[in-house]
Amino acid sequence: MSRVVVRTICKPTENHDKVMRSMLNIFPDLQIEEGDGELVGTSGSVDNLEELLRKQKIRSAARAVFRRSVEGDKLRFRLNKQVAFVGKVNFAESSPLGDIEVTIEDDDIEGLIDRIAPRLQEV
Repeated sequence: MSRVVVRTICKPTENHDKVMRSMLNIFPDLQIEEGDGELVGTSGSVDNLEELLRKQKIRSAARAVFRRSVEGDKLRFRLNKQVAFVGKVNFAESSPLGDIEVTIEDDDIEGLIDRIAPRLQEV
């Protein structure tokens, strides 16, 4: 079972509802809490992320990001907030408006990576 924690800063110049929508577009079952300008959501599912990676045909790129992002039994990466608002996945380093920080914890993190971003067969 996976545990997903998604967090981002909602700056005063940003629309609060749009920032929440960005998070929910990637992880639709997030339970979001607010505090000190930060939104933190938790979920137990990576199914929508897996589906978006497949639809966008970016599983190989995602796999490379995920492999670099493993910390023990956790996977940590960032997503572009503006791209997430339109329901797409785009991995980020850092942007002026801040990113969506995702931490996925799983007892079998390698198995999780293999499931959501499988190694593609070469032709």
